[in-house]
Amino acid sequence: MTTNDDELWTTIDRLRAWLDENNRRPPQEALLLRVLKLSEEVGEVAQAVIGVAGQNPRKGVSHTWQDVESELCDVAVTALVALSTLTPDARGTLAAHLAKVTERSLGPAPEVQG
Repeated sequence: MTTNDDELWTTIDRLRAWLDENNRRPPQEALLLRVLKLSEEVGEVAQAVIGVAGQNPRKGVSHTWQDVESELCDVAVTALVALSTLTPDARGTLAAHLAKVTERSLGPAPEVQG
């Protein structure tokens, strides 16, 4: 399934709305718990990588690289939901931050000749 930018953010908005509708906590606490959920998801990535490496002698090889991919996707979705909970312009916030990271890492974007 290919997801374009609009589909991605529509889905993130739907997930956030679903969480909001089922939330029983005050808004500030719900936000903090959504941010903390990232730690749980990152831990699951680590667990999957350890499982791929067979690092735990009791479990052996217990995960695949596809499991790692899936867990990384969970991290990304969780982060985007948390971001959209924090700011009404999550899309713009992410785009601006990505532009800064890109320029810092790759230098200024090449000028478009037209």
